[in-house]
Amino acid sequence: MSDPERIEETGRWIRFAREDLEIAELILEQGSVPRAACFNAQQAAEKALKALLIARDKDFPKTHELFGLSRLLPEDFDVGVTDEELVSLGKWAVQPRYPGDLPDATREDARAAVKQARVIFETALKDLEDHGYDQKEERDEPDEEDA
Repeated sequence: MSDPERIEETGRWIRFAREDLEIAELILEQGSVPRAACFNAQQAAEKALKALLIARDKDFPKTHELFGLSRLLPEDFDVGVTDEELVSLGKWAVQPRYPGDLPDATREDARAAVKQARVIFETALKDLEDHGYDQKEERDEPDEEDA
């Protein structure tokens, strides 16, 4: 992938991460469907980590496993949350999408998941900005013709 392609792809992933985080925060604010807030929070964190990997031109497997993705980053990189929080947040990738034997997510679960995702997203965005990524370009709305 060329540098311009990598920059564009990084921007797409961080934009999707931002949108998922905004959805999770909105659900949490409305007090509805904690499992949906948890799922979207996990998705935001996953996409933020993948944006970091793309920016560094590192391949990653198709996985939702946050802890494993974080281990593909440089050894000294701090994602802003503990390994235990990564594992805890990672469980929301699949669990809330299907009925099962596990208990439903609570509002407290949703608050924790959104908080963790926000930290991971902000950490990723700061790192990208420190390495020259301009988030203002990524925030531009598409033209009417593009929509």
